[in-house]
Amino acid sequence: MNADPASVGHNKPLAFGLPAEWYHAADIYEQERRKVFAREWQWIGRESQLKSQGDYVAAEIAGYRVFAIRDRDGVLRAFHNVCRHRAAAVVQGRSGHCNQAIRCFYHGWAYELDGRLKALPAEATFANLNKVDFGLKPLESEIYLGFVYVRFQPGGAGVAERFAPYHHELAAYRLDEMIPTGRVWDTELPVDWKNVMDNFLEGYHVPVGHPGLYRLFGTSYEVEARPGDVARAIGWLQAKPSSNWSERHYQRLRPEVAYLPETQRQSWRYYKLLPNFAFDIYPEQMDFFQVIPVAPGKSRLRGTVYGLPGKDRRMKATRWLETRINTKVYEEDNGLIESV
Repeated sequence: MNADPASVGHNKPLAFGLPAEWYHAADIYEQERRKVFAREWQWIGRESQLKSQGDYVAAEIAGYRVFAIRDRDGVLRAFHNVCRHRAAAVVQGRSGHCNQAIRCFYHGWAYELDGRLKALPAEATFANLNKVDFGLKPLESEIYLGFVYVRFQPGGAGVAERFAPYHHELAAYRLDEMIPTGRVWDTELPVDWKNVMDNFLEGYHVPVGHPGLYRLFGTSYEVEARPGDVARAIGWLQAKPSSNWSERHYQRLRPEVAYLPETQRQSWRYYKLLPNFAFDIYPEQMDFFQVIPVAPGKSRLRGTVYGLPGKDRRMKATRWLETRINTKVYEEDNGLIESV
């Protein structure tokens, strides 16, 4: 077929993807680190992990180390996780607690919970050092619906502003009240982060790539993207019983989630904050995933599941079935992405 691409599809020009080398080239990866991931909001934890002064959450994202901590006045503060002396990390692990100070494990430099340099061993040997000039480097932070975000470079809209078109929907799920119902999973994938997001930003592959979702949704899968780097997809649950055991029992056991509007009780919804974060929200629970570039052609995918507290057995069974269904979807997506 020698037709002009511009003439295909009712005279609309075809949309083409990025050049193949952009998914594995070292120079592209470095540009993305500095021009995309340094400028965009990144999830690092939950506000519920920061209940008391000195509580912190930490992460490494595209080579940038960061942590957020609750100071003595209850203010949430975020910093580069880099000591001002020899650049070691000043806090360890994904979360923890600092008692009276943030103390670097390398040489013992100590910082106040608001980032000011407090004390250092052998201070007299550091001639002309002014502690005011050597505090931890601060970062922008924001809490939205219980999730903690940071940004390495300032500028542009905040998280709440970006999610504003969908805020009324998101708020209905009471995300800020939810607690973890599973462990945080963290998987390294032999694919570029864009391979992952390319897949999750389109629903064209659902009927073929995800037979289970197709049985649940039929052709009712909707995708839209809005200015502000947010997107939403909706799968409308069908009443027709599925031929699959897990799906059929999920359809049968689903409890009535009274606090949700009817449309949200009857749908699974997927919200994306570009470049690399997403909520997958079901009437009974939610999960999130974050894809983090590690190197050219390599990324980490991490996430966990949250639900409102409670001991309702029907809800517990429904969540188990839902997780079983979506574990299969996750495996299918990984196979599709790695094939690409």
